[in-house]
Amino acid sequence: MTWLFSPPSLDDLARLLKAWRFWSVGVLIGGLIGAAAYYVAPPPFRAHATVLVDFNLEQAWPQETDREHFYYLERETRKLEEIAISDIVMETIIETDRQSTVAELRNGKLSLSQPAEGGWHFYAEDQAPQRAESLASAWAHAFAGQVSAQLASAEGLNSFIEVTVTQAANLPVARSVSLSTYLFTGVVGFLALASILVLFFDFGRKPVSNQ
Repeated sequence: MTWLFSPPSLDDLARLLKAWRFWSVGVLIGGLIGAAAYYVAPPPFRAHATVLVDFNLEQAWPQETDREHFYYLERETRKLEEIAISDIVMETIIETDRQSTVAELRNGKLSLSQPAEGGWHFYAEDQAPQRAESLASAWAHAFAGQVSAQLASAEGLNSFIEVTVTQAANLPVARSVSLSTYLFTGVVGFLALASILVLFFDFGRKPVSNQ
């Protein structure tokens, strides 16, 4: 049965490339599979709130070199990231959403994007769009509130840092993965699998006799 796993010949490849009906049908079937997966088990909704983080670099380190500025930004960014997922911030979110647990929030329901100077995007995912929006908004406000509290009490953060919640109401909400991504994945996956079956498992091919 080793003939089943023999490498494809040039004739096999030429036959596959000429099989336009195969590709057409494959695109259709793959697209249908992707669409079915999307509607049968849809991805969660994702909302995101935005907090503006300003390190005020020129005021904080007016005489320092670019290298020292870089290390300052990296150090303060790490501190802010830790605050974003800290126990007190997570517990503040839970106070507004009793369905959540700290473990659930940290294990994929919440995610942070673009942690640098400028807009920080606080993403939340849930099967209910209203809850996704509520979680994202609560996270942004909890983060900003905790940072402001630490700045006021001089708890390790540079005093020149400023945080402002710029978008936490009427948030954009959409599926975390689009339908087009499912369609594309279904088409590519089906065509790849079908091509392998055609090239390597041609059951119409006769085994070569050893005699």
